Parts: sequence; structure tokens; C-alpha cells
Amino acid sequence: MAIVGGGPAGATAAYRLASAGASVLVLDKATFPRDKPCGGGVTGRAARQLPFSITPVVEDVVDRMECGLRYRRHVVRRARAPLAYMTQRRRLDHFLLQKAAEAGADVREGETADARELDARIVIGADGCNGSSAKQLGLADGVVHGVALEANYPYEARYAGAIVLEIAVIRGGYGWIFPKGDHLNVGVGGNGEEAPKLRAELRRMCEAYGIDPEAATDTRGYRLPMRLPRTLLARGTTAVIGDAAGLVDPFSGDGMYEAFLSAKLVTNAALDVLAGRAESLEAYQTAVERRIVPLTRAGWGAKGAFERFPRTTYALARLPVTFRALEKLLQGELLAPSAARGRESAAFRAIYAVSRAAATGTTGSRSAASS
Repeated sequence: MAIVGGGPAGATAAYRLASAGASVLVLDKATFPRDKPCGGGVTGRAARQLPFSITPVVEDVVDRMECGLRYRRHVVRRARAPLAYMTQRRRLDHFLLQKAAEAGADVREGETADARELDARIVIGADGCNGSSAKQLGLADGVVHGVALEANYPYEARYAGAIVLEIAVIRGGYGWIFPKGDHLNVGVGGNGEEAPKLRAELRRMCEAYGIDPEAATDTRGYRLPMRLPRTLLARGTTAVIGDAAGLVDPFSGDGMYEAFLSAKLVTNAALDVLAGRAESLEAYQTAVERRIVPLTRAGWGAKGAFERFPRTTYALARLPVTFRALEKLLQGELLAPSAARGRESAAFRAIYAVSRAAATGTTGSRSAASS
């Protein structure tokens, strides 16, 4: 079988398949280590999806979240266990691809291929949102894109162990500060039409937190692919995973969890085909609908609520009970908001009510609708 793309989704799928005894070819046009624009955070739930530890490439462990609403109403919450592990894609992706090679995958760097012309029983597209495999395979055509802009700045110890989020500074998104081993990653992201505003908002984010905007290095923009309902991700013995499938969370912009999980799900389906238990990868599509779509649906809801009623939604989100529920989601203790119970379930239901009001265009109250 062949995998086009050696990023997090492709490398993880290759590792799992090779470890199970499958013959796997991985092709990537880049030569690793290579950098890629990304905040570089791996949530606890994402790390749980890997069959090995990423400790060798972790640069900071986050257990504190600092949130604000448009540079006001700040709140600090500390988790009982790590929320995320900070790394750099240059290091993480190289590490994952090395693990795939060590497991027995045939990894070929600096090579391109047309997914339609590969002589393989199973072909998996994993070359990201800017890759061509999805189009070549006739998959994932129902994807919309958000946008983000990030840069690196000199390290400041005050941000160690914390992530900073500024909600609603960009419509449909937020600004962030992520600590790395020797620098800070600062960025802003949101709806696609917000692209012209990103550079000014990134400067404003820096100025609000006392970071010198002129000290920026490696400034780069990128797209965030988000799958729409019923988008086809598998046909016959072909499939797309990770960003190539548009599996980025609509609200958080995180795609690492979805990359690792979709790699696991497609592996299960592929092994069934190779063993003669199934004729196609249709089970992968079904598994995505069951395991990933509930989170995607919740992400769209939260996104809509923050866009239309930011103050009301933020007031609900900053409650200690809501943070505890969010903590469980990020750590993988809850598979989806619908799995919450008691007061945590009530907190999510309140946010869902706001998202439904946003979707129907009702205003609720004057203060809720104001931005």
C-alpha cells in the first residue's frame, strides 16, 4: 500500500500499518526535517492516540490556560494534568517519520507522485490541505478554509507552562501565545475572509502582551481546512486522512488530534481489506462519522456562538465548571461534549443554546447580541 504525504497523519498511519506487518510505501515531496506553519501544540487527547511517546520532541508542558475576550476580562485556569505538549513541527514530523521507518515502512523523501498512478492495492492521501492527492482521488471536495498568521518571538519565561488565548479578536477565531523551548509562537486565526486583517491583529496581539512586534521571525500565513458534513473521504480502496481530509476542528483550529485519530481509523479499515475481511475502506468513513464528526459539530457550534454572541458565550466558557469539562476534552477523558454529565453537561448545553440562537439569528438579549 502507498501513503502520499509523511506528515503527522501519514507517518502515524505508516507506523501503525508497518507495525502490523503491512508493506507500506510513504512518499513526500519534502526532505525532512522540514518546517511547517503550525502552532505546534499536541493536546493530551491527541498524544493519547499515538502508540508511542513524543517526549523526545516536547519543549514545554502546558497545564495553565490564560484567556481574554478582546484583551479584556482575563481569567486564568490551571488544569490537574497537562493540557498540551508544545513542540515544533520541524521536530515532531521528523520524529514521527523516523518512527514509521523504524517500524518497517519504506520512506522516500523528496519524491512526488500522482495518487491515481501508484501501483498499490490501497492508496491513502495524507499530503495536507495544499496537497493534490484528495483532488486526484476525487475525495474531500466539501472543504472550506480558515486562515491564520503566526510568527516566532524571543522567549520569555513568564509564559512557561501556559497557553494564552484571546478570543474573538478575529471573527471566527482567536489569538494565541504558545511557549517553545527557545522562543514564543504568537498567532491569530479565523474565518477566511479575515485574511486582510491578520497582520494588523498579530501586531496588536504582541503589543497587548508587551512583545516587541519588530522582533518577529519566520512570519507565515496558512490555511485551515474544515470538512463540511457528508464530504466523501473514502472510495473503494482509496482514502484521505488528516488535513488532506479537512479534519481540522472548526473552532480551535487544531488538527493534530484528528490527524492521529484518522490515521488509526484508516489503519483499522486498511488491515481489514488486506486480510480479506472487507473489500473497501468504507468502514473508515463510517468511523470518522462516529468518532470525529461529533467533535466537529461541537466546534462549528462554539464557533458560531462566539461569532454572534461573544460576551455571553465567553461568560459561560470562563466558568470553572466549563473549564473542567474543557479540560477533560483536551485530555481525552471525554470523547465529545455529549459525553459530559451533571453540571459539566449543563455548561455545554448552555453554550449549545447560544449556538442555536446564533444559527437561527435570534438576538436573545441586547447585551448578549452586542460585540
